[in-house]
Amino acid sequence: MSDTNNLRPRGRPRRFDPEQAVAAAQRLFHARGYDAVSVADVTDALGINPPSFYAAFGNKGGLYRRVLDRYAETSAIPLSQLLHTDRPVAESLAAVLEDAARRYAADPVASGCLVLESTRCNDGEAREAACAFHAAAEDTIHRYIAARYPAEADRLTDFVSTTMIGLSSKARNGHGLDRLLATAGLASLAIAEVLLD
Repeated sequence: MSDTNNLRPRGRPRRFDPEQAVAAAQRLFHARGYDAVSVADVTDALGINPPSFYAAFGNKGGLYRRVLDRYAETSAIPLSQLLHTDRPVAESLAAVLEDAARRYAADPVASGCLVLESTRCNDGEAREAACAFHAAAEDTIHRYIAARYPAEADRLTDFVSTTMIGLSSKARNGHGLDRLLATAGLASLAIAEVLLD
């Protein structure tokens, strides 16, 4: 008769680290897209069991909200640092587009923008969270432009946002940094032309 106790791993069970789980999930969501990542994918990647996952996050949507919080702190375009009030608006917007191009192309496995790509996911809770994040970024850009060019704020915000969506999509489709920077550069020229005094 075998001793089943000998089949259990020795030592203490692996301690679950929620922050490590959020970081791992961010990588998975960014690489595969929200819809393609299952709870099993996350628990397998961390070597934890589903009850630990659900106790920490409630559900996949709860984990995604935590991922967005982490993304805002670690990976999102730092709008507050790039949108300087002491330099020309066109120059600041060009810096935002260049930063977007660089970030979207930085990791070929997880290219594009995590948030922008999630605004089209099938899960309503995640889609709503991503859209709210995106809307907040658009509002920041709009307020920045409107402070000096109120008549141009709507159309320039739309143009910058549309360009960023395109950069993200092209990065996901394999465009490298040189091509993304070229597109960002052309868009920046158009912005500068609009804002010529």
